[in-house]
Amino acid sequence: MTNESVTTIIDLLRHGEVTGGRKYRGQLDEPLSELGWNQLRTVTGIKQPWQQVISSPLKRCAEFSNEFATLHKLPLQITTEFKEISFGLWEGKTADELLQTDNSYTKQYWEDPVNTTPPQGENLLTFEKRVLSGWKNILTEHQGKHILLVSHAGVMRMILCHCLGLPLKELFKLDIGLAKASRIQIQNVDGISWPRLIFHGCNFHD
Repeated sequence: MTNESVTTIIDLLRHGEVTGGRKYRGQLDEPLSELGWNQLRTVTGIKQPWQQVISSPLKRCAEFSNEFATLHKLPLQITTEFKEISFGLWEGKTADELLQTDNSYTKQYWEDPVNTTPPQGENLLTFEKRVLSGWKNILTEHQGKHILLVSHAGVMRMILCHCLGLPLKELFKLDIGLAKASRIQIQNVDGISWPRLIFHGCNFHD
């Protein structure tokens, strides 16, 4: 008896630089800077055989995704599950500002993000449930395709932790650069999925 095998490839791509500089942006809906647009256009310049584009609804992802999908005549799916985590009252503030105003709680969040939530922000376990719901929908609806998923550092970290079997407390140990990509290949054999990280933190032409 021959095992039935289907391969799905999902390229995770973080948005480029955003207007307003580095800060806890979360779900603040700010657009890409000119540099950010150039970063994403450059990294996707050597086009892969993508069959579907999926994007966070936030401007820093969705506006580029719409341009790219239109240019290459690819279907685009905007998915709310891939919004960045909400940092609540921390949104719009830099790490230095948080350390000045709430030093101990900020450090506690960095050390234990699972059991520490930013004021009025999104709990990490709630975020995990949301992101993985969207991820499982991709694997169900787009099995066997090559997907480009444009999202955020937090979303990418969550997916990578899930696929690699890393505990959530290690989330911030994964470096996710602006406009950098990671590729996950999922081999589905008789209903059992086997994810593999093919590359991480790269450009598609590296």
